[in-house]
Amino acid sequence: MELLKKYFPELTDDQISKFEKLEELYKDWNLKINVVSRKDIDELYLRHVLHSLGIAKVQKFNPGSKILDVGTGGGFPGIPLAIMFPESQFHLVDSIGKKIKVVDEVSEGLGLENVISFNQRVEELDGKYDFIVSRAVAVMPSFVRWVKGKIEKDSKHDRKNGILYLKGGDLTEELKDYRTAEIFELSDYFEEEFFGTKKVVYLPLKYKG
Repeated sequence: MELLKKYFPELTDDQISKFEKLEELYKDWNLKINVVSRKDIDELYLRHVLHSLGIAKVQKFNPGSKILDVGTGGGFPGIPLAIMFPESQFHLVDSIGKKIKVVDEVSEGLGLENVISFNQRVEELDGKYDFIVSRAVAVMPSFVRWVKGKIEKDSKHDRKNGILYLKGGDLTEELKDYRTAEIFELSDYFEEEFFGTKKVVYLPLKYKG
C-alpha cells in the first residue's frame, strides 16, 4: 500500500480503503481458485496493482468514458483502474469462467459499481469503447484483430481512442507494422527494479465505419 501512496498521493480515503481490501480479497479467493501465482500474491501491490496503474500514469480516464479490459484474468488491470477512476465504466472480459468468478467476487467485496464482467471471447462482445486495455495476452497483431470494430469513433479525451497495452521486453519486431504506436517506459514513472523492462504501448486505432 505504501507503494501506491508514494506514486499516487492524490488517492482519496475511499480509494485507499478499497486498495487496502484488495489484498485480503485476492488472498482469500486465490486459495479457492488459483488465479495469481504464490510469488505474485505476496507481491500483489507491486506486480499487479501498481503495474496495472502504469496505465493511469499514461492516461487519465474522464468521467463517462468506457474502458474494456481484454483477458482480464483475475481483474488486472481493470479492477485497480476502476478504483482509480470511479466515474468511468469498466467492462472486464475473459473466456475462463473461474477467473471471471474471482472478478465478480472481488468487485462485489469492494462495492465497485463501475465494473461489469463478461465470461466470453472478446470477439463475441458487442459495444464500443474509448480505450481498450490489457496485460500482454497476445502479440499486438492478434490483439488488434480481436478488438477490431470495438473502438468508439468520438474521443472524450485529448488523446485519440485506442489501445493501452501493458507489455515487457523488446517490442521492435512486434510493433514494426504500427508506425503510430507510442511506447511509454514504466521505469520513467516507477523506480522499482520490477519495472525496468515494463512498458505501456499506446496504439491509436483509426475508426472504420
